[in-house]
Amino acid sequence: MAERTLIIIKPDGIQRHLAGEIIGRLEKKGFKLVAAKLIQLSKDLVRQFYLVHEGQAFFEGLVKFTCSSPVLVTVWEAEGIIDTVRKMIGATFGYDAEPGSIRGDFSCSKKHNLIHGSDSSKSAEYEIKLFFKPDEIIDYKLADRGWLYGKND
Repeated sequence: MAERTLIIIKPDGIQRHLAGEIIGRLEKKGFKLVAAKLIQLSKDLVRQFYLVHEGQAFFEGLVKFTCSSPVLVTVWEAEGIIDTVRKMIGATFGYDAEPGSIRGDFSCSKKHNLIHGSDSSKSAEYEIKLFFKPDEIIDYKLADRGWLYGKND
């Protein structure tokens, strides 16, 4: 059964013109885009989104950074997508991320790491509801589904 994940292209990804590159990698992997919107996040929404980090020394800087520019908020769907996307994104800090990962190829910063991806099914469910109403997520079939998700017999 397919699962969903929230992917956010953060302000640095938008400002560095990397949205297309990042989306292209996700599409080439075979993931299905089911929702997307370019938005300017409010401080209240960012605080709610990053609630698990509240009280950490970096929290206020994270809120300020995330509100500094528009972000592209997306929902993607595929079997096992959360674990696969986490590998594709790479380690949190660009200088630690493996070459070939999104952060490994495009980030060398501790502060600016281009992209957010849900870390679990529970997180994905919570995060998706923060940004999308149920009727904003489109359910459809990919024409090449059989080629992408074929099971071994």
